[in-house]
Amino acid sequence: MKGKSMISKLRLKFAGRSWNDTFQLVRRCMEKSRDESKPCEPLVRSLERLQDEFNVSSMNTMRHRLEIIAKQQGMGFHITDATCYLTADLFYLEVVLVACGGVEEVKVAPQGAPPASSESLLQLLRSKNFAEFSMKLSSLFTQYNIPGDNETKLKLFASLQHLGKDLQQLSHLPRTQKDCDPQMDMINNGRIGCLIAGKDDYPLTIEFFMMPTDLKKTDSPLVFTEVTDPTSAVQVAQVTVGVSDLAHKLQMASVIPEPPQLDPQGYPVFLPLDEGPHETLPACFLLKLQPPVPMLTSFVKKLSQITDVTVADVDLQWAPLPQHLMRGSASANHHEETLDEQDTIFTVPLPGGVMHSYIVPGAAWQAPAQRATVMDSVPFTHPAHVPATLELLRHQCVINALLRSCVTSQSARPGSVCDLRFEVLPESDTSFSVTFHPPGTDSLAVLLVNVCDSHQISCRLFGAGTCDPSMDEHVTTVMMRCMSVPVTLSSLYTKLGERPSASLSPDRPAATEAANDHSSPSSAAVTDANGTVTESQGAAVAGDSSSVSGSACYAMSVANDELLPEINMSPAANLYTFSAEDVDVFSQWMSSNGELSELS
Repeated sequence: MKGKSMISKLRLKFAGRSWNDTFQLVRRCMEKSRDESKPCEPLVRSLERLQDEFNVSSMNTMRHRLEIIAKQQGMGFHITDATCYLTADLFYLEVVLVACGGVEEVKVAPQGAPPASSESLLQLLRSKNFAEFSMKLSSLFTQYNIPGDNETKLKLFASLQHLGKDLQQLSHLPRTQKDCDPQMDMINNGRIGCLIAGKDDYPLTIEFFMMPTDLKKTDSPLVFTEVTDPTSAVQVAQVTVGVSDLAHKLQMASVIPEPPQLDPQGYPVFLPLDEGPHETLPACFLLKLQPPVPMLTSFVKKLSQITDVTVADVDLQWAPLPQHLMRGSASANHHEETLDEQDTIFTVPLPGGVMHSYIVPGAAWQAPAQRATVMDSVPFTHPAHVPATLELLRHQCVINALLRSCVTSQSARPGSVCDLRFEVLPESDTSFSVTFHPPGTDSLAVLLVNVCDSHQISCRLFGAGTCDPSMDEHVTTVMMRCMSVPVTLSSLYTKLGERPSASLSPDRPAATEAANDHSSPSSAAVTDANGTVTESQGAAVAGDSSSVSGSACYAMSVANDELLPEINMSPAANLYTFSAEDVDVFSQWMSSNGELSELS
């Protein structure tokens, strides 16, 4: 009762007061907080709610709103006549107000530089879009939030500025255009992608990977109309600095000599840090990836080799690559959380009402070579590291894009009917295979996809009833242009269906010679009742991205004289027995004794 009586008295006392009076009372209570460094949280929340109720129609109200935003970002706030200053260690914001609460000008002043007008921040304040202004200010504060004491901050800030100038000089070097679209060519093929020069109110940013967006620009009659994967956003890296457990030498001047000298690959010859002004500081440069990129173990190791900076694995979470791709997909809300020892099935709708089903075996993707982690930043210490780092990131992005096209649609629902079924299996860290049943044949086919680098993908088809090299070229062309496994397989399936049965030649065996060392995996031959030799292949040689693994190659019917000479046909060869475990995707075709039954 005593509490209710007090509330009633307070209501009577302030019933006749305006919002502004109440606002001023809350402000005075905050100023009398017992802890100056941390005002009372309930009062802060009350003040923020009161701010939202105000119509900013006076200079005083605009000042209060800017002060609240500055304190939310951990910045200082000062007033001089009609000008408000939002201050941080390495920059400050200058906002010139007018009597009616409007804004005349907004300037950003980095440490040691004169203030420069910011049109974007000005328009946000003029439109009273305080939420967006606060987000923009938060990004700006993060950009200049360099760790260390004041002396270290100034040195790191100066080093970052020299790095930015060298990267801009790199981006202006002449090069040969490879793509008809200048913007996409700059992003995907530029030495350092598309560099967005850092401004006072915008960080130095690199756009380095972009998915194809227009598939109609083609000279060949490819059988597809659109990309089904909507994730075609540009991959971005923000250039900044971060703390490091170890001290590193960082540039304090340009490391590109004047005039620039180019090596045979067209890159400038950089000066070693020891030959120019530098500082040894407990920090390093960072490429902050937006969005973060799932990277395989081998790629993370290559990053360390390029930059000579060890990637700390303390906070890294390792899991099979498809698992990270599923977690990062907006459309994968119903997926399994793990791939441990279980298969996951995904359905992918295509134009024309066609539905694909993709099986991702959990056990196969548990292999150590397929372990991956999500990288949100890449440390480096020299501008010479950036081109090679971006090229490696592009390579991983291409692999991710192809696999993501299979695993980011909704999971298969009970009772759903799919027109075509495929199984996706890893072959190496840069290659994978897709097994399917081609039209008009009684055998299985395997498409081997090898992502050589970010600019080259090779596809080889095995056991599809044809040895036409043009089919491999067609599939490779489609894959390169659409970066989508479902679209490519839809085109391939249509092509195979158009071929007359009379033109089909004996199958090409599902075994190839290794691309580099020409070593052959173990294989065996089994003769069926009709005298046809059925060839099966064991696991691919480790590190050989041109061989198909045993789990991908089931049974390819070929004649004896059609077998490749390097395949071992001697009785001493280790015979491979098919089992339901090895071909669980097509278990309905296996007999009770584990042999491959007749296909109807």
